[in-house]
Amino acid sequence: MEKQKNYEAYLKNTHRLGRAVSVLTLVMLLGAPFLIGRLLGTAPDLGAAARGFLSVGLVWTVSSIVEYLVYTPMLGAGGSYLAFITGNLINMKIPCAMNARELVDAKTGTAENEVISTLSIATSSLVTILVLAVGVLLMIPLRPVLESPTLQPAFANVVPALFGAMAYKYFRKDIRLAVVPLCCMSLLFMFVPALTSSTSFMIIPSGALAIGLSYLRWRKSRKGADQA
Repeated sequence: MEKQKNYEAYLKNTHRLGRAVSVLTLVMLLGAPFLIGRLLGTAPDLGAAARGFLSVGLVWTVSSIVEYLVYTPMLGAGGSYLAFITGNLINMKIPCAMNARELVDAKTGTAENEVISTLSIATSSLVTILVLAVGVLLMIPLRPVLESPTLQPAFANVVPALFGAMAYKYFRKDIRLAVVPLCCMSLLFMFVPALTSSTSFMIIPSGALAIGLSYLRWRKSRKGADQA
């Protein structure tokens, strides 16, 4: 009982601090262009900004809602606030949290998962800041190496390699379930190449397909168990 009370108090304080920092971060992000414009004696074209937002806003709005619904249960309260504030969820925060959770065998929705996700994402954020700081300091000395034609193919394939390694980790748990959405999305992108610029939006149909297949398999196994 005492542990449950402490956990509820922790969640309450986490939400209070997370909401305050989220609002502060939002104000700083939106206020930066206006502050810079004020200092430089100019101002952003709000009409052009609104038109630009409308051209991509619907896609990113849907994607943001989907990411919130999918990632929040996985990361817990503290991890979600940290991840959404610092960004780079798919490339860094989600793999780090999932790997840490599997190492300690923490279950989604538990206090252990809350703590592990928060610590892993905080560590990932600090390491990212450290790496970026070192990269900025060494940018000029390392520029000839980074711009070397020999290394360009490697840099162009960093993201596919990252996603491939991360995907296989989950695909191998149920190859048959992973093959159908993977093949469908691969064929769709091959026949409609323009969709490659909307990969975040395509999470919705691919996820729905995987969930539907899982549900059908569950119903089939349950029906077989009832008949037995």
